Amino acid sequence: MRVLAAMSGGVDSAVAAARAVEAGHDVVGVHLALSRMPGTLRTGSRGCCTIEDSRDAWRACDVLGIPYYVWDFSERFKEDVVQDFIDEYAAGRTPNPCMRCNERIKFAALLEKAIALGFDAVCTGHYAKVVEDADGNRELHRAADWAKDQSYVLGVLTHEQLKHSMFPLADTPSKAEVRAEAERRGLSVANKPDSHDICFIPDGDTAGWLAEKIDMATGDIVDETGAKVGEHPGANAFTVGQRRGLKLGTPAADGKPRFVLEIRPKENKVVVGPEALLAIDEIRGIKVSWAGLPIAEVETGAEFDCYAQVRAHGDPVPATARMEAPSDGSAAGQLVVRLEAPLRGVAPGQTVVLYQGSRVLGQATIDAARSLQRAAL
Repeated sequence: MRVLAAMSGGVDSAVAAARAVEAGHDVVGVHLALSRMPGTLRTGSRGCCTIEDSRDAWRACDVLGIPYYVWDFSERFKEDVVQDFIDEYAAGRTPNPCMRCNERIKFAALLEKAIALGFDAVCTGHYAKVVEDADGNRELHRAADWAKDQSYVLGVLTHEQLKHSMFPLADTPSKAEVRAEAERRGLSVANKPDSHDICFIPDGDTAGWLAEKIDMATGDIVDETGAKVGEHPGANAFTVGQRRGLKLGTPAADGKPRFVLEIRPKENKVVVGPEALLAIDEIRGIKVSWAGLPIAEVETGAEFDCYAQVRAHGDPVPATARMEAPSDGSAAGQLVVRLEAPLRGVAPGQTVVLYQGSRVLGQATIDAARSLQRAAL
């Protein structure tokens, strides 16, 4: 096949491209320039898609003997990922920029351009697996190494996108093996640290970064009963589950710490309460998509058993789910997920991904998270 290898400049994408070459495919490497700031540099293992990463990707392609290109996706990234991140926080939600990047950049814009240029597939260094069922339909599954599994952030992939996706690291038992293979192949990125945190906020100071992008106004911090217990410098700087930095003037009656339970941007209020009220029993999701063909229950609206995961490295919990038809006559419905074991600190804007066994069923953006205990107050 003609394969476009997305080269991030890290060890995973380099080894994935090497395996695609070794399998006999006609491979071309491409690095995505997602920022037009020429001085953007990595800070240790923070950040990605920098000048250093571009050079590392070029060196890897040179060793592999494949063509190398840099594609400028900076404007699309700014609009679809960075601005979405700002807008979501401004609305009091907690977005996942990696999900948006995979959805709108790496497997929408990149794949769209690759197919237009005659490529059959896009190859990445994600730890996930594509499996074909008895009828040849593609499904997305967890990788062999669950500790490195990245199927959660790929839950946004559609049936059509899975047809053109290639994940050569799917069956690799550990990251150590990937690094050892890179060393054997003479790839200079063999010992390069993994990137983490938000790539466009390399210093990790999300609150400080947002303060320059969103108008902040002081407001009230209230407890679960509505009583004022303090003031905040800007509701958008807080996230559900946060404990530090609240600076409350009124201590809790039981003397225990309070946590952020809810952000109310329209009222400019932050709601706090005891840790027990962070336990969420029901999730309602919008912008639902299915990774591959949806299971039969989705079409009929029937309830089905599954596991729900709300963070990239969070533990999946047993749940039941169903699609609820829209009440306003619109085409889009809601995904309703009932959790058998409560999850702590689930926030609107996050993503819930559903699994059956190792298979990724699909995902939704969390619109509302409900605590039965809190509702009883």
